[in-house]
Amino acid sequence: MSTKANYTHDEIGVGKTGFAKTRSIIEAAFYGNNVVKVTSLKQAYKLAKNSPGTIVTDMPVYKGETFGLEKDAKVLLFNDGSVTGRCAAARRIASTPGVDTDDLDKKLMDAVYDTRWKTLYHAEVIIGLDPEFMVKAHLLIPEGEENILYSWMLNFQYFSEEYVKMYETSRPIANEPDIYIFSDPQWTHEEHPLGLTYFNTETNCAALLGMKYFGEHKKGTLTIGWAIANRNGYASCHGGQKEYIFEDGHKYVASVFGLSGSGKSTITHAKHDGKYNVTVLHDDAFIINDETASSIAMEPTYFDKTADYPTGCPDNKYLLTAQNCSATVDNDGKVVLVTEDIRNGNGRAIKSKLWSPNRVDKLNSPVNGIFWIMKDPTIPPLVKLNGASLSSVMGATLATKRSSAERLAPGVDPNKLVVEPYANPFRTYPLANDYMKFKKLVEERNVDCYILNTGEFMSKDIKPKDTLGVIEAVIEGKAEFKPFGPISDIQVLEWPGFTADFDDPEYVDTLKARMQDRVNFVKDKNKSKGGFDKLPDDALEALEKIMTELEA
Repeated sequence: MSTKANYTHDEIGVGKTGFAKTRSIIEAAFYGNNVVKVTSLKQAYKLAKNSPGTIVTDMPVYKGETFGLEKDAKVLLFNDGSVTGRCAAARRIASTPGVDTDDLDKKLMDAVYDTRWKTLYHAEVIIGLDPEFMVKAHLLIPEGEENILYSWMLNFQYFSEEYVKMYETSRPIANEPDIYIFSDPQWTHEEHPLGLTYFNTETNCAALLGMKYFGEHKKGTLTIGWAIANRNGYASCHGGQKEYIFEDGHKYVASVFGLSGSGKSTITHAKHDGKYNVTVLHDDAFIINDETASSIAMEPTYFDKTADYPTGCPDNKYLLTAQNCSATVDNDGKVVLVTEDIRNGNGRAIKSKLWSPNRVDKLNSPVNGIFWIMKDPTIPPLVKLNGASLSSVMGATLATKRSSAERLAPGVDPNKLVVEPYANPFRTYPLANDYMKFKKLVEERNVDCYILNTGEFMSKDIKPKDTLGVIEAVIEGKAEFKPFGPISDIQVLEWPGFTADFDDPEYVDTLKARMQDRVNFVKDKNKSKGGFDKLPDDALEALEKIMTELEA
């Protein structure tokens, strides 16, 4: 099997894989006499349906029986109070400088102890949907949180008969132990008013404390799955990937990287007016083999925003669960969702795999193009990056706006542009690991890299039709790239209405400022966290070359 679930007596003990302090605190809780094992989606659905506060809509789950539910299953809605997004400020990663693991381990011990008075549910899922990479994950969560449990089992791959057989024959992944996650959403602590998400990804475990929002459980689990992939020959990707297949048999695999709200899901699922046959891998979580450049999806379903899908939208046919939406009774007397973020921002739903008619779990074709999605007002709709160092460091300095899926600490400006390396705020390993993975794809696998601006260019909005138009020009081989002013390693695809005027001092000064922001970011990373996020020298050199050319 891919991850290690059981040990011989000789493999148990100090210094052995999977037996560090934090993991030992977490894993022991799974064997308590107050633990109930949840072994099927039908069982999880029944628990969630009967959980206090659940809204059972009259919206049927489409073909629910094909993935382990009863035929009459309905879409369940659960609302989390005022918390409707993730909280980066609550994250603590054991391997990073400045994290007091002794203090956190004691708090975790107390949190586990306090759950002895509660019934706890234990569920298992698979992360990674191909025998080449499959990881088993365990979740322990108290009674009363059944909707989180059910959504977690839907979001990842539950152990159906088919996947039990697949997992049993899957490739072992080094000596990696199963993932163990302990959660208590009702936990409170005066030193952690926003809650605590405590990760020890080196031993594949985490504690999610005081976290009511399901997205913390989804991304918390993926955080560890991505760390395992990173250690074992893969680039971990928070983005979308699709394959375009042309009539002559030619294929183009595009990977788009962006934070929530950047447009990565819209791009991934775009139909392009039927001009191509399109195969979708996933719109949020996948990994790329750094030797073959083939890709594997990490999840079967989609955790998507509901804001753009009104109540009567045909896409809502594929909903499984919903969070942080309202409900009403329609003119047929049916309870239906109110999905357009009227109650709060960042309404969410899990959509079934059936939403994408041409969905696959693995793309054997190698990646052709990587598109870093940014919202940088100095970048036209599409530019091409030349050279492996610049291509990778632009991913490391991916600039965008904050998402409504985030809970921010007091005093943080939600409108300020931020840099999020590789659009992955869930990284728990050194930044240089990602840098070298993506540099290798460009250098050894000849993957092309682009910046795709989905925001505005010098105060002019870039529309979805522009974004899809520039992508189509690239995949069809019709894109004609021209010099981007004096910058030798960046070329621009000229697009009507979005011309970079290098004779305009204001534009050039603004572009310099944004590029200097990237230089400063890399310099700051090189000095912070005791070198945990230091990048190789060639990363900074690639950016400083741009500044030199702009100053000339």
